[in-house]
Amino acid sequence: MVIVDTHVHTSPYLFEPVEVLLFQMNRNGVDKATLAQHFFYWNKVDKTTATLGKNFGQEDNRYIIECSRRFPGRFSPIVQVNEEHVDAPETLRQWVKEGAEGLRLHATTRSPGNDPLAIWRTCAELGLPVTCAGNYEEFSSNEFNNIVKALPEMPIILEHLGLGKMGRDRFPTEVTYPKLLSLANYPNTYIKIGGLTEFCGTPFPFHPPHAFDPMPSFIQMAYNAFGPSRMMWGSNFPGCTEGYGNTLRYVEEYLATFCNDEAKEWILGKTALSLFKFQQGDSRIS
Repeated sequence: MVIVDTHVHTSPYLFEPVEVLLFQMNRNGVDKATLAQHFFYWNKVDKTTATLGKNFGQEDNRYIIECSRRFPGRFSPIVQVNEEHVDAPETLRQWVKEGAEGLRLHATTRSPGNDPLAIWRTCAELGLPVTCAGNYEEFSSNEFNNIVKALPEMPIILEHLGLGKMGRDRFPTEVTYPKLLSLANYPNTYIKIGGLTEFCGTPFPFHPPHAFDPMPSFIQMAYNAFGPSRMMWGSNFPGCTEGYGNTLRYVEEYLATFCNDEAKEWILGKTALSLFKFQQGDSRIS
């Protein structure tokens, strides 16, 4: 089984350099990873720090592009551009020429000018998947549903089970979560699952292997809605608080309680291989 981690961050300035990521991948049997460019939110609030964001963060994708070149077949670069600029579509086209294989947007991203979906449409034109940050409220909105409907051929991947970083006190309940899961009715939507600590706390003292009981059934509900061929695992390295290997191990053990080996193969690797090239030309599986 090929294991693909679809949500990692690496940088020489923040997080960890790629060599640390590779050590963890090799140690834990992870074959490939998509390098998700990280967000710098403050450069959109305080324009005086925009230079920091430009040079060390979201819009400078040179490091993750270079990582994919240094280690052929192991990484797929998921870039970002400044979507507030009118030339963002052309900038994206240039990054694709350099090797970008996807774009990271927020559920609320809109382009300036006459077409608020210009950057989204450019992704569709270029055949790029969009991995999408957001929270339950944003993904459940009519506005986001309209984006999905407007671009039926473009894969849109909801990060972190669609729960976002709102804090557990603002997560949906098992009664309200199906509103977000109704996005599964659109065949171009996918969903990422991460470590179990992303949506459930750990008791003290910590007693594995039942350290997360009881916990919400968000993963199983997403599985029932999307099916394994539209689900994928992403560790959120290096932010996986339970440790990289445990992020994979605990999810794998939990999946085994309700899905078979074939379904696990899709969630842990085959879905990602169907969407991202990993610098291998057009070798994506059907």
